[in-house]
Amino acid sequence: MKRVFDLAASLILFLPAVAICIIAAFLSWCEFRANPLFIQWRVGRGQQPFQIYKIRTMPPNTGDLPSHHAPIVTISRLSRLIRKFKADELPQLICVIRGDMSLVGPRPGLPSHSELIAERAARGVFSARPGITGLAQIQGVDMSDPSRLAALDSEYVRTRSMALDFNILAQTIYGRGHGDARAA
Repeated sequence: MKRVFDLAASLILFLPAVAICIIAAFLSWCEFRANPLFIQWRVGRGQQPFQIYKIRTMPPNTGDLPSHHAPIVTISRLSRLIRKFKADELPQLICVIRGDMSLVGPRPGLPSHSELIAERAARGVFSARPGITGLAQIQGVDMSDPSRLAALDSEYVRTRSMALDFNILAQTIYGRGHGDARAA
């Protein structure tokens, strides 16, 4: 049921998301004069690596630096606006359609996040598809606290339901939470 919902919702949202992404990508390009599509390897279900897509909101020289390690000054007012409206996350609908991600689930970490990977593996978190948003994000927990993040991800995996997913989606849409708020 969850996969059917993810696929249907992503396909419905795809065309409006493309329009928003074009605007956000243009603004990103104007600011950074670099490819506005940020592509990065992440760790997904079963600890399998996959590529995630986002609109660039940090300068290209930040590379694969985790967002919680990036100086806040690298994120301009324009980039903060793109993030506020979550336009930078919309390209991830491709990952949902492809089956690498879900709309709701644990946010996928970087392969370099060894502590987070170990915590999640020990708690069975990798049995779920990672999500564009999740329980930890609406509670303001990001990847800078791997143990707490893995605990919330584990709680989500144990208690997941369509009702919980709808609740998390609604809270995300209405701007609750700041986890991953500085992600590239």
